[in-house]
Amino acid sequence: MNTPVFLAHRSIVSVTGADAETFLNNIVTVSTLDVEPGTLRYGALLTPQGKIIADLLVAREGEALLLDCAASAAPALVKRLTLMKLRAAVAIEELAELGVTAFEGSEDPRNVTAPRRRIGARGVEGDTSAYHAARIAAGIAEQGFDFGADDVFPADINMDLDGGVDFRKGCFVGQEVVSRMKRRGTARRRTLKVSVSGDVAAPARILANGFEIGMLTSISGGAGLARVRIDRLAEAQAKGETLTAGDTAVTFDNPPWLAGELAAMAEAKEAKT
Repeated sequence: MNTPVFLAHRSIVSVTGADAETFLNNIVTVSTLDVEPGTLRYGALLTPQGKIIADLLVAREGEALLLDCAASAAPALVKRLTLMKLRAAVAIEELAELGVTAFEGSEDPRNVTAPRRRIGARGVEGDTSAYHAARIAAGIAEQGFDFGADDVFPADINMDLDGGVDFRKGCFVGQEVVSRMKRRGTARRRTLKVSVSGDVAAPARILANGFEIGMLTSISGGAGLARVRIDRLAEAQAKGETLTAGDTAVTFDNPPWLAGELAAMAEAKEAKT
């Protein structure tokens, strides 16, 4: 059993006011109208071009909606939300007194095997290696480690597979781009779990026969996460090519859904010809 550890790389942004629920619901990728106390909901605020400004775990605390986000993304998130509020009756601020503790609290909605997390008083940063090992084992990409702001589409980090995009809720910022990628099967990059046979530091380019197909973005022991062009990965695997990061061999753990993704890409490509 893992000891609870404070995550200094996470921050809490608070959205309060009479319009808090509807304001957030209109702009983020999931519904914020029915978040139950004691639960978390995964989503993101996107750019109009569909890239992630900040991915979020949304919690309810009384009348407030609390957004668990990367500390590196919090200032930009507050600024963007403030610009978007217009006449909405909301107050938006980063709460310096609150933070996130892992291995206790609410279940992570992305994967039941991921570390639980609790929003509470800020603590002293401890050794977070067990946290990162557990989230990597669960296939969870984390902003500030696996990707940056305005860097990736939701599909690149499997948000649509992890419940982080609700395509039925109505409008959200960036919806047109994200929905088109989903409808046309044009999401080329995904985050996959990998096994690494030797010492390598992330980030590192993943090569197949000398050509880059993706990036190793996180590593813990012999396990890691990689954001990869799945069509190029499939081609390399079919040819039996050796995949490397640095001078180290990399083996991908192909998830069950990958074959369907590749089939959808092939159909989309054929439809264009």
